[in-house]
Amino acid sequence: MNKKIIVAIDLNNLNKAIRLAKKIKNEVYAFKIGHEFFYNFGIDGYKKIYKICPRIFLDLKLHDIPNTVAKGLTAISKLKPIFTTIHISGGDKMQKVSKIKNYRKMKVLGVTILTSLDKEQTLKYYKEKNIDMLVTKFARYAKNNNLNGLVCSPLEIAVVRKAIGNKMTLVVPGIRLENKSKNKKDDQKRTLTPKEAIKLGADYLVIGRPIVESQNPLETIKSINHSIK
Repeated sequence: MNKKIIVAIDLNNLNKAIRLAKKIKNEVYAFKIGHEFFYNFGIDGYKKIYKICPRIFLDLKLHDIPNTVAKGLTAISKLKPIFTTIHISGGDKMQKVSKIKNYRKMKVLGVTILTSLDKEQTLKYYKEKNIDMLVTKFARYAKNNNLNGLVCSPLEIAVVRKAIGNKMTLVVPGIRLENKSKNKKDDQKRTLTPKEAIKLGADYLVIGRPIVESQNPLETIKSINHSIK
């Protein structure tokens, strides 16, 4: 399968999510389910999307003490997602517990720095305004702790690939179809187009609003797929 787009269906309308999934399922690599969808519709809602497409990225970004994260991952693995996430900033022990058990075919991805943060925020909370340096450090920690892959913004793909090589899976959010007309309300600060991100070394792209809010989601994702061939 050569599809590379993971569509984020973090909606508060289950019927709309189901209709969307059915309409575009043949054009996606997977669907991403995050907090809004999962906390609204829970496991029952998850299973309805899973029935349509069994490739699910369950993006809950676990961040807690190692024992709690280990138990959370065990529970998540029963839902059989292909990807799930933990925060690298949770520390070495928290990352290492994700590799203690064989969670079937589920890959655990480490979140580097959220795409909503800019250098002012990273300086305030991480004491580092050079985002490339900060993301590179986090990527190396994840590699040393044997995580399966990473989540990073498209602007850090190149430095991450340089730091970790090509073996770890790289899943990239912050994808926008056209940078020139960036929405001022967009809370993601560090974005690129699909073609740019794939060219830099992303394995999979997470795209939500540009597809979900499109007047014709099917044609939109077909156009994206064509652009990254």
